[in-house]
Amino acid sequence: MRSYSLLAPAKINLYLEIVGDRPDGYHELVMILQTISLCDRINLLANCTDAIRIHCDHPQLPPAQHNLAYKAAQLMVKQFPDAFAQYGGVEITIDKQIPVAAGLAGGSTDAAAVLVGMSKMWQLGLTLPELQTLATKLGSDVPFCVTGGTAIATGRGEQLDFLNGLDNLAVVLAKHRHLEISTAWAYQTYRQQFGSESISKAENGQSGTAQIHSEPLVKAITQENGIQIGQLLHNDLQKVVLPALPEVAQLRKAFQREGILGTMMSGSGSTVFALCDSQLQAQQIKQDVKAEMNDPDLYFWIAQFSSAGIQVLA
Repeated sequence: MRSYSLLAPAKINLYLEIVGDRPDGYHELVMILQTISLCDRINLLANCTDAIRIHCDHPQLPPAQHNLAYKAAQLMVKQFPDAFAQYGGVEITIDKQIPVAAGLAGGSTDAAAVLVGMSKMWQLGLTLPELQTLATKLGSDVPFCVTGGTAIATGRGEQLDFLNGLDNLAVVLAKHRHLEISTAWAYQTYRQQFGSESISKAENGQSGTAQIHSEPLVKAITQENGIQIGQLLHNDLQKVVLPALPEVAQLRKAFQREGILGTMMSGSGSTVFALCDSQLQAQQIKQDVKAEMNDPDLYFWIAQFSSAGIQVLA
């Protein structure tokens, strides 16, 4: 039986601006996405049957029919019926290290790993562009997760322009275990409260205006200027999440009191990250904020910026 193990890294948003509504119901976005070293491990095993099975002992993982990794395998079956007939189904085991519903693309990166792994398992030889095209059928973050690194994402997040990768910065991530924020809720609430701003942006310059707004951060990334990167972090969704969830706002303020490069909520939350110039500083910030908050429900992780996407281990 054929088997593969893959690392599926998380991502953070360094920039997220909502610039309008799209005809398909999504928002028009400009984002800067960054892979970090915090990873899930995905193990794929051919089972010589016609079944797709998901195995994971994480209590917060959604059931199979709602799990993006399962949907990725279903997509491969649909797209490549001859390979499915030849090789059969797959057992997918997820060693979950990325927190769930946290704004870190944990489900998306697992799905990306399944696409990459099943291409290997079924000897399809799919190229990165071909994998990214498949990934767009699963979700906005999945194409980026296939490749990883540092990228400007536009459209609904699936149109990618890659930048030179960053690997010289560290992050402390923190999340309250009980807090799970629905991405759909965050964007719907933003539309309800700030929809007129998005319409105005779209009418007065479309997404090009937002790309101009993001240019200073792109320049800072190109120059690997950690101080400026930290100062230019931006996330429109903080406008709705922080007032609704004071725990997230308090966590961000706790990070702000430390001598860090910058801090922000990632994606739709509820993870908040602090940007640091070294692993040593990240360790100290983690200790200080953990002691200050003194909350057993608050979990911390330390990671490094990374230029790697899905990695095949075996």
